[in-house]
Amino acid sequence: MTILRARTAPSLAVVAALAATVAATGTAVLAGPASAAQGCRVDYTPNQWTGGFTAAVKVSPGDTAVSGWTVTWTYAGDQRVTNGWNATVSQSGATVTARNMSYNGSIPAGGSTEFGVQGTFTTAGGAPTGFTLNGVPCNGAGPTPTGGPATTTPPTSAPPTTAPPTTAPPTTAPPTSAPPTTLPPTSPPPTTEPPAGCAGAVLCDGFENQSGSAPSGDWTVVNPDCAGAGTATIDTATTHSGNRAVRINGAAGYCNHVFVRSTKNLGGVGSVRYTRIWVRHTTAQPTDHTTMIAMADAADGNKDLRMGGQNGAMQWNRASDDATLPEQSPAGVAQSVPLPTNRWACLEFMVDGSAGQLRTWLDGVAVTGLTADGVPTHDIDGQWYNRTWRPQLTDLKLGWESYGGGADTLWYDDVAVGSSRIGC
Repeated sequence: MTILRARTAPSLAVVAALAATVAATGTAVLAGPASAAQGCRVDYTPNQWTGGFTAAVKVSPGDTAVSGWTVTWTYAGDQRVTNGWNATVSQSGATVTARNMSYNGSIPAGGSTEFGVQGTFTTAGGAPTGFTLNGVPCNGAGPTPTGGPATTTPPTSAPPTTAPPTTAPPTTAPPTSAPPTTLPPTSPPPTTEPPAGCAGAVLCDGFENQSGSAPSGDWTVVNPDCAGAGTATIDTATTHSGNRAVRINGAAGYCNHVFVRSTKNLGGVGSVRYTRIWVRHTTAQPTDHTTMIAMADAADGNKDLRMGGQNGAMQWNRASDDATLPEQSPAGVAQSVPLPTNRWACLEFMVDGSAGQLRTWLDGVAVTGLTADGVPTHDIDGQWYNRTWRPQLTDLKLGWESYGGGADTLWYDDVAVGSSRIGC
């Protein structure tokens, strides 16, 4: 599920594509042609089981080389992409966007590269449509590649003939021990969708062992720098699961912050740390800067790496230099998303200290603007990489801090930290 972004490719003289779908056997079927193609193709080959799927996607730009690529398509049903490999993959509504990694952005004329996605669905949908490559609609078919088997060009009016059935399949998830069997041989397989529990995490806490109204034991209440009106309590009325959750009453103003800090030693998790937190809050993110999650970074003078928001959307922030991810330009903020209000949301993130990378998922979907892939990208992680960043995180704090206006009430539940992705 490697997630990286690409630069904008140079102009394409000729761009088009073929879309492919699959029946239960996994055999690729090419989509209809159009007039713009000159050997350019996008092959989408899914492998579907009850409630889930993977898809291998092959990108071939044809007779024009590219130095970076972005592929998009639209699902006909309720498919939701949860992971990706060999590409940055995100989804907005029914539209999926995949961007190249740093090592596979350049494709020579006549060449190709592959990436993959993994996802879920409730009711099987039809074949994906609306493929684009670098913003240009890809709906044509080029000549058969030299040396390859002959391919008959389908008529323009013929839709794919092997679309999956429209009847609703059973919704029981496949056993985690049965991974997809038709992954592309040259691509690393995706991580099998983890169980809803803690998957061997170092920290796994639903706060069920809390016996009083004040957090204690594995959690302690802290007020960095100064204390004011913010409070942290154990709540039995609003929970994600079980009978208890942490409630934070966060007031506006710097000194009204409050956090609960894990007393577990998290320094031994390793250089790659995955965190899963279920969070609920009442008030939309204000324009002002706020923090809801903080982690001390031993490699940055023990200053916090902070997750919060600004300008109405989620953001990462470094306390040491106030760098933000994404950059707070309109284009940068547009690459992030707001944290939903008045419902439980699953927030996941991965911090790789060795590679200096960071990835974020909301309800299982990668957030492009909250991804630092190691290669500076204007409006996203250009500011983040204004210096070398190799974090060594040592703790976990959950709460609320406002650096201006903005009060909020938040709940945290089912918190997990480990060296591999834990999942929602």
